[in-house]
Amino acid sequence: MSRSVLMQGNEACVEGALAAGMRFFAGYPITPSTEIAEACAVRLPQVGGVFIQMEDEIAGLAAVIGASVAGKKAMTATSGPGFSLKQENIGYASLAEIPCVIVDVQRCGPSTGMPTSPAQGDLMQARWGTHGDHPVIAVSPSGVQEVYSLAIRCFNLSEKYRTPVIFLMDEIVGHMREGIVIPDPDSYEVINRPLSGVSGINKTCFHVDPGEWVPRMAPFGDGERYNITGLIHDESGFPTNDHDTARKLMERLFQKISCNYDDIVQVENDMMEDAEIAVVCFGGTARAAKEAIREARSHGIRAGMFRPVTVWPFPEKELRGWIPQLKKIIMAEHNAGQMLREVQRVTEGRLPISFIGKIDGTLIRPDEILQKINEANNEKMQ
Repeated sequence: MSRSVLMQGNEACVEGALAAGMRFFAGYPITPSTEIAEACAVRLPQVGGVFIQMEDEIAGLAAVIGASVAGKKAMTATSGPGFSLKQENIGYASLAEIPCVIVDVQRCGPSTGMPTSPAQGDLMQARWGTHGDHPVIAVSPSGVQEVYSLAIRCFNLSEKYRTPVIFLMDEIVGHMREGIVIPDPDSYEVINRPLSGVSGINKTCFHVDPGEWVPRMAPFGDGERYNITGLIHDESGFPTNDHDTARKLMERLFQKISCNYDDIVQVENDMMEDAEIAVVCFGGTARAAKEAIREARSHGIRAGMFRPVTVWPFPEKELRGWIPQLKKIIMAEHNAGQMLREVQRVTEGRLPISFIGKIDGTLIRPDEILQKINEANNEKMQ
């Protein structure tokens, strides 16, 4: 049975994760994500789960990886400085195909920066932070209700594709309080990872059948014995220097994301049906963008908002679909222009793009976006 509650974004992240089946959290408190650790410390024991505060950020994700290999849905949470420290283990989980969710509640940086101030400066770190070529799924919410539902989705994607998923929140959303509806558990899908039925030694634990991308492996301790390594490996899980095997493994890791693009990628289109001016934004910045486009519409300006919910893979197919009808794009984000570069890449110079960004710990206001919309409309009419 659904119920209405007043909830903070960070609290909703925990409740959504629990609804998805998260039963293990390991992390290190860091502003502005600390409430996630605090809530996990309270809530996990109530549902038979485990909370551990680790000695540092690196150990936090290492413990999560271990819990996931043992069969538990596991999560950690951090902010920018800690996210940097987790990158090596994100790469390990990607190559070893270990499901886990990493929450990054972004704050103003670089370094320790301004811990309580809003920012969205970790977008490119989410995609390129760890070394080597690797696929990434990253999801970004814009409100507390969406934090709850997308936390479930992050676990579903992680389990389905056996990959780490980054929940790219920001301080705006993490510390916001809103009335939300906690849905009935029967109203949403919960996905569990594919498992094998092998007992004893499995020398083909990373084998996938033609047309599939995700191996089936039982949790450690359930009777199946196999090897996991951070090195390039063959189907047995043991290291190899065979170039053909390495190519096939890496291609499959990318294909399990790229070949399932339509299942993974989500966007929000607000008043885009007849829009000539599009505000592109993500995460908490969408709050100001929605107010701005509604004010613009009240003055007869055909403005809309295009918001990537899945920020990685970047929804380039969806953005390209709007290009023929648009006259201009306004990119609004709380950084120096990280998503701007993706928009420029996708539009390939076919549209003029205005940019509004902040890196001083203050919020982009609706009137600032509206001013850019008015300027774009005046240019269109000339």
